[in-house]
Amino acid sequence: MQIIWLGHGSFRIEIAGKVLLIDPWLSGNPMLPQALHHSAVTGATHILITHGHADHSVDTLSLARRLGIPILGQYDLMGFWNDTEGVQTTGFNKGGTVDLDGVAITMVHAVHSSSMSTPEGPRFVGTECGFMIEGAGHTIYVSGDTDVMADMRVFNDLHAPDIGILCAGGHFTMDMRRAAYAAKTFFNFKTVIPCHYRTMPLLEQSAEVLIASLPEVDVIEPEVLVPITFE
Repeated sequence: MQIIWLGHGSFRIEIAGKVLLIDPWLSGNPMLPQALHHSAVTGATHILITHGHADHSVDTLSLARRLGIPILGQYDLMGFWNDTEGVQTTGFNKGGTVDLDGVAITMVHAVHSSSMSTPEGPRFVGTECGFMIEGAGHTIYVSGDTDVMADMRVFNDLHAPDIGILCAGGHFTMDMRRAAYAAKTFFNFKTVIPCHYRTMPLLEQSAEVLIASLPEVDVIEPEVLVPITFE
């Protein structure tokens, strides 16, 4: 299994024969040069979207059409796209699980917001979420954009994720200190991968605080398109 950062909150996860694009942001992503866009998405089988903000969803429709793959996400947003864009979607909701033949994806709660720009102005598109991705002997918690929540204890009780992909840049989401608190208080991760940081000066530039706060956890600062491999 490989987890590959595409910068910001975007990931490529290769797991149990599937290639999942999580919130793939290509257009305007300062961490992913255009020359790398093709290799970042080649072979993808599914797109997962946590919420509607442009830095998580702006390329989703074009990628789904070009690659001929389905989009999975919150029911209201998927319904909107299905009705207006004619793309293949699977809409589900928090607590629901979708089985991708060897990979189980459960939608979980997040605390953020979810809207997008349309020709008619801003449109709110359901609610924000995270995912538990289970397969290949691992469970990955993808937090999406969120703050710390007491719900995280329930997530751990039900799913026991060994890998946490945690937003940690601050300003729009929890920062490194709060992400460390979440990991220590609610989870028993073996590995934590911070994201949604280093993209712009407004966000945190280093995971030093997270690393120092989690001495018993393997905190991996990802590099763009450098695979993190798990047995």
